[in-house]
Amino acid sequence: MKKILGIGNALVDIVINLENDSQLNELNLPKGSMQLVDLGRAQQILEYFKDSPRTIMSGGSVANTLNGIANLGGDASFLGCVGNDQYGEFFETDMLENGIKPTLFKGTVGTGTAITLMSPDSERTFATYLGSAIELSANQLSPELFKGYDYFHIEGYLVQNYDLIRTAIQLAKQAGCQISLDLASYNVVEENLPFLTEMVKNYVDILFANKDEAHAFCGKSPEEALAFFAKKVDYAIVKSGKKGSWIQHENQIEFIDPLDVQNVIDTNGAGDAYSAGLLYGLMSEKGLKASGDLGAKLAAEVVQVVGPKLSEDKWKKILNNT
Repeated sequence: MKKILGIGNALVDIVINLENDSQLNELNLPKGSMQLVDLGRAQQILEYFKDSPRTIMSGGSVANTLNGIANLGGDASFLGCVGNDQYGEFFETDMLENGIKPTLFKGTVGTGTAITLMSPDSERTFATYLGSAIELSANQLSPELFKGYDYFHIEGYLVQNYDLIRTAIQLAKQAGCQISLDLASYNVVEENLPFLTEMVKNYVDILFANKDEAHAFCGKSPEEALAFFAKKVDYAIVKSGKKGSWIQHENQIEFIDPLDVQNVIDTNGAGDAYSAGLLYGLMSEKGLKASGDLGAKLAAEVVQVVGPKLSEDKWKKILNNT
C-alpha cells in the first residue's frame, strides 16, 4: 500500500445544534455564512451555548480526508500546527485513535476551532478561529518530513501562505510524491488565481474542484473544465453535487453517478470524504471508476450524519461492502 502525507489547517470542530435560527440573529451571525473570528469572539459564542450539547472532533479539510483514508486501511500522515492546550491534545489524540500519524508543530496561540452551528433545517453557520493553524511556516519544513511518501495532499485553504505551499510542494516533489490539491472554495480560487495557476501548471498531479471552483478557475462548465484541467494535470476531478462527478486521466474519462440519498442531514465534509475515497482507490490501484465510486459512496454516507466523520460502526459496514 502506498503512503500519503497531508498538510492542512489543524482545527477542532465544535458542532452545536440550534434550537431555532433566532439564536443566530442574537449572535449577529448570518445563516449559512462562514466567518473568521478572533479568540474573544469565539469564546463569546461558546459561552452563549455553554448549556447546549456539543460534538467535538478533529477537523480541517485535509484532516477529514486523511481520516477517511486511514479508516479505509490506508497509510496516512498529517502536518499541521496546534496550540499548547487541551484542544491541541485532543486533536493529536483523535488523529492517533483514527490511525493517522500526526506531525504537529506548536504555535504561540490557541488551537484553531471551527464552531459549527446546525440549524433545524440542517444548514450550517460557521464561526472559525484559525488560531495556531496559520502559524505553520515554510522554515519548519524539512526534506525528512516528506521521505517515504507517494502522495502529498494539500487543502486550498492554505494557499494564501504562498511561501509555505511552494516550499512544501517542492520538497514533496523532490521526495518523489505525486501532488494532490483540493481547491477548497471558489473565493479561495478567485483571490489566489495567479498563484494557483502557477502551482497547477508546474507541480500538481491530482486536482479536485467542484463546479463553482472550476468556473472560478477557468470560466467553464464542469465538463469543459475537466478537459481544461486534464491538459495540465494527470488526474482531473470535477464535482457537480447531485449531478455527479467527472474524472479524467490521460484519455480515459469516467462519469461517477451520485448515490441517491433520502436523508441528508449535514453536507459538511462531503467533498473531503469524496477525496478520501478517490485517493485511497488510487493508492491501492483500484482503477479510475472504482476509485470514483468509492469517493461517491463515502460522500453519500457523510451527508447522513452530523459532522464530517463517520462512526466506527459505519466504517465497519463500509469495509464489509468494499
